[in-house]
Formats: sequence, C-alpha cells, structure tokens
Amino acid sequence: MKRNVVLKTLLAGLLGLGVAGVSQAGGDATVGQAKAAACTACHGADGNSFTPMFPKLAGQGEKYIAKQLKDFQSGARNNAVMAPMVIGKSEQDMADIGAYYASQTATPVPVKTELTALGKKLYRGGSLEKGIAACTACHGPKAEGVAAAGFPSLQGQWSDYVSTQLKAFRAAGRDDKDGARRDNDGEARIMRDIAAKMSDQDIEAVSNFISGLK
Repeated sequence: MKRNVVLKTLLAGLLGLGVAGVSQAGGDATVGQAKAAACTACHGADGNSFTPMFPKLAGQGEKYIAKQLKDFQSGARNNAVMAPMVIGKSEQDMADIGAYYASQTATPVPVKTELTALGKKLYRGGSLEKGIAACTACHGPKAEGVAAAGFPSLQGQWSDYVSTQLKAFRAAGRDDKDGARRDNDGEARIMRDIAAKMSDQDIEAVSNFISGLK
C-alpha cells in the first residue's frame, strides 16, 4: 500500500512537470504529414522505422515529439543527425509533425517470448528489492504513455532501441556524481535513477515486454 502511494505521488508530480514543460498550439496531423516528409528516410513514412537504429515514432504523443524536436533545435538534446533536421522549424511545425505521428499506429516487432514473464513483472510491479519503480507509473499499463504530460509511448518500440536507451540512462545514472548527464531524461532525471539499478537481464526483459505490447 505504501509503495502504491509513493508511485501515485511520483506520477502526480511528474504530470505537473510535464504539463508545464512545453506550450504550443495544437498540431494538425494532415499538415504534419507533409512537414514530416524529410523524416521518412529514417523513421518510415508512417513513423514505423525499418531498423532499431532509429526509433519508431508511430503512436508517439504529440507533446513528446514536439518537445524532443525543440530540444534538438536548442541544443538541449545533442544529436548530430537530428540537429540539421530542425533548422528553421517553428513550434507550430513541430506540433504538426507530432500530431501526424500521434495519429499513426506502431506495427508489431519480434520479441523473445522467454523473457516475457520477467519483463512483465518489472514493467508492471517494479522490484522492491532493487528499488526499481514500476514502469506503468509514467508509461501506462500498455506502454501507451501519457500524452498530455509528454510521457512517451513505448508501445511496439524496437526492443534493441529501448535496451540501448536504458543502458545509456544506466551509465549516466551511475556516473552522475561526476557530472555525467543523459540529455533525453528531462528535468526530473527519473530514468537515470531507475536504470542505474537495472541489470542487463532486467533491461533485456523489460525491453522485450514493451516491444510486444499493443
């Protein structure tokens, strides 16, 4: 009971941060499709990328995508590939692109079914022993995210991509006392704190479970 209260309190606080994080006009998915034309080479025409090298954007929340694009533009999120792609884009452009991808649906990807049980346990219940919070607190029971708060959808994302991100968060979290940072973690640094407590097996299991959610 106490643990559930803590998780609900955490989620409420993060929702507050998310709602205040980005402010722009609502996006137009129809207009956004044309504006997203340059994104198709890496992310696919409908946001379903062809390789785990590039994240799927289909079904991702409008607010989250707009926030990431804005961070690429400002340099808050450092990425040599994405930086040139956002030059000259307005906040409305970013909202429109976000709205387009939010209107799409992520396609299924292969998963390792032998890891499903452990991944499900960690995703939905966390680990009290390791101090790992349940992923559902921020990403929802089906990994659909919380669009209004800007918490990303993970539904149908490539397991290798999720795993790579978690390991990067883990490395930054363990070295954070020396000034390391993970610029995709937002102001609350939640992912660094959680991933720092996860083993390789934990990460692989959760990544596979997430990829299989619909």
